[in-house]
Amino acid sequence: MTPLTLDLFTSAVNDVERTQYQILAGLQNAQSAFREQRVYPHLGQLAKLHGALLTVLTRTEDFRTPKTGQITGIDWSEKALTYEWPELEDTEMAVVEDLIRWALPQIRTTIEEGRSVYEHVEDNTELETVGIVPSYVQEGYLMVPERDEAVIHVLRYELSIIQEEGEKHRALRTVHCKTVSEDGLDVHPSNIKLDLLKERPDLPNPATYFSNTALNVPYRETLLPVVKRRLIRHLASERGRA
Repeated sequence: MTPLTLDLFTSAVNDVERTQYQILAGLQNAQSAFREQRVYPHLGQLAKLHGALLTVLTRTEDFRTPKTGQITGIDWSEKALTYEWPELEDTEMAVVEDLIRWALPQIRTTIEEGRSVYEHVEDNTELETVGIVPSYVQEGYLMVPERDEAVIHVLRYELSIIQEEGEKHRALRTVHCKTVSEDGLDVHPSNIKLDLLKERPDLPNPATYFSNTALNVPYRETLLPVVKRRLIRHLASERGRA
């Protein structure tokens, strides 16, 4: 199903009931995924949509004054409002605002459902170091087991700092190196790390981490995103102590 977007709210001026049905269907789709412990992409998409809708409402209330005139629409790509100074009320914009206010509580409730799943997985997942941790931890390896398939995914990671609108954000880029069967004889994380040193000598002393969890949750939709966020926080703390 197509994810909920800002553009969907503009169609409310043509058919409010149909748009409400589409919003509810989108939320039910996300709720079904959360019940199956599939957090992403639904949680991230809903959080982004919720923030954008709040921004639209805030700007609407800030600018609806006699001096600025009547709001006539929204430039969704820029998240900006457009104005005119007519004497009639902008009924179409009022419909969009009402729809946003109707949808926000339901979106928040659904986000909380997804966040609850996320936090449960995070609370039951440990991040362990493999071998000696070097002083340079911005690049290395991450091992994540997928219990349902009885395999361990090995990824190479690189942490970078992104400057955006005066703020710094940490971004973790990962590349899948290989998948190791847990049925093998040498599947201990330390043995996997030794193999990596032989196979990839360009990183002779890598920081290496193993994600340990007993939970059987979807790898791509839940476990990997949770582990990556966990690793970002861990690397930030390591850098702070260095």
